[in-house]
Parts: sequence; structure tokens; C-alpha cells
Amino acid sequence: MGSTEHTISDSSTLAGWHKSRYSGGSQGECLEVARGYDTVPVRDSKVPHGPAVIASAASWSAFVTAVKDGALKA
Repeated sequence: MGSTEHTISDSSTLAGWHKSRYSGGSQGECLEVARGYDTVPVRDSKVPHGPAVIASAASWSAFVTAVKDGALKA
């Protein structure tokens, strides 16, 4: 996958990856975000050299709020 407006093909080229302190357990279902950018890169913690999705700060904030509020439960 090549880089496009909303992805980067190799997320290891970015610095500042952070996993939530709420991540844990043995399920391996963790996302990481990279700090220090105008946009918010998001990647699967199990695939550090894989692609990252790039979100605007506003859309990432809305997503986090929806998760906290329970609005995304199946």
C-alpha cells in the first residue's frame, strides 16, 4: 500500500507512538497513536511496520469521545 492522503504505508517511519494506558490483556487488540503531528496517525500495535491511518485531530477527538460515551457498542 502506498501513501495516500489518509494513510502512510510504513508507520515505523514516524516517531512518538503511544499506546493507551488502558490497553492490556492478552487479546492484542491495541491501537497506537503518534504524538507531535498536526494530524493523528493511528496503527495496529501488533504491526509496527505496517500502515497507519491518518485522522484529523477533530475526527480523532470525536472518535475517542464516542468510545468513552459508549456510542460505538455493537
